[in-house]
Amino acid sequence: MESKIGFYLEQLQKISEVKAQRDIQGTWYKNNLTYLDAFVDEIEEVKFEIKAERNCFLEDELGDLLWNYVCLLEHLELEGKVTKEKVFIRALKKYSERVTKRNSQGSWDDIKERQKTELLDEYHKSIKK
Repeated sequence: MESKIGFYLEQLQKISEVKAQRDIQGTWYKNNLTYLDAFVDEIEEVKFEIKAERNCFLEDELGDLLWNYVCLLEHLELEGKVTKEKVFIRALKKYSERVTKRNSQGSWDDIKERQKTELLDEYHKSIKK
């Protein structure tokens, strides 16, 4: 059976685009930290539902985490701080190197240190421009 996760994520992202425009015009949203703060609150709710072993509530709260993350990405992109595509590209690169491409390239920690060095180099190049 083919996974529909990509489809669902795309639909959620489209809804977050609409929500971001409403946020900008409304009073609830203050800045990009609004969703980050909400994300932290949702983590506590996820922890509670894991302990309570109420799976349908857990799925719902995990959905709230995902929603807040998608909305945070949307706002950060609107502010010109990130591009959503680059966030996903970086995550895919990072974890494929640490997990599926690791083989004899070293430990998780070795690869993590190399990746941090590469990011620092990229950052230094970007500020020299």
